[in-house]
Amino acid sequence: MNRNQIKYIAIIAMLVDHIAWLFVTPFTPAWQIMHFVGRFTGPTMAVLIAEGYRYTKDVDRYTLRLGLFAVISWPCFSLMETGRIEPLFGVIYTLFLALLAIRLCDADCSIVLKVLGVGGLCVLSLYGDWQVFDIIFALVAHLFYEKKALRWTLHCAVSACSVIYAVSLYTAYGWPWKVAVYELGEFLVPLVFCLLYNGEGGSRRPFHKWFFYAFYPLHMLLLWYIKYIR
Repeated sequence: MNRNQIKYIAIIAMLVDHIAWLFVTPFTPAWQIMHFVGRFTGPTMAVLIAEGYRYTKDVDRYTLRLGLFAVISWPCFSLMETGRIEPLFGVIYTLFLALLAIRLCDADCSIVLKVLGVGGLCVLSLYGDWQVFDIIFALVAHLFYEKKALRWTLHCAVSACSVIYAVSLYTAYGWPWKVAVYELGEFLVPLVFCLLYNGEGGSRRPFHKWFFYAFYPLHMLLLWYIKYIR
C-alpha cells in the first residue's frame, strides 16, 4: 500500500470514529468497535506528517498549507464537538504543531532551545485533538526513520502510554477502565506500516493532496448539521 491508500483508510476510520462520538450509544459494543477503528487515524496522520516532511518539495508551503487548514477547520471541529464555537482545534492543528516540532529538531540551534520549543508546542497542542501524543508520534517517525525496529518499538511504547493515559482518564471520571479498551486500536498503525506499506507516495494528482484538506472540515460541518440543526 502507498501513502495515498493509507491516508484514505485513515480518513474512513476518522469518519467512523466521529459518527460513533455523535450518534452511537456510549459504551455499547458498536461504540467500542467503531472507536477501535477510529484510533487508527491520529497516529497514522502523525506518521504521514513525518513522511510528508521528508518527501515534500517545499516544506515552507507544506507548513503554510497545514497552518491555513488548521485555522479553517477550527470552527468546524468545535461545532461538531460542542455545537458552538470554542477554542477547540482539530487534529490538523496538532499535526501542524507536529510539523513545527520536526522542523525545530532539524534547525541549527541548541538542544536546550529544541527541548523547550517542543515542550511549548506540546502545551499548545492541549487545545487540539490527539494532543501531545501526535507530536511525539511524528517526532519518533522522523528522528528514527532509518532505524525501523527502534522506530516502531518506540511508537508502540508511545501508544502504550496513550492507552494508559486514556484508562487513567476514564477511571478518574468514575467509569470502568474497560471502557477505554478501544484505545488498543492504536496498535493497528505499526502493523499496517510494517506489513503493508511499500514506501511509495502513490499518484501525484492534485486530487489526492487536496481531498483530505477539504474532506476534514466539510464532513465535520455535515455531522454538526445532522446532530444539532436538522
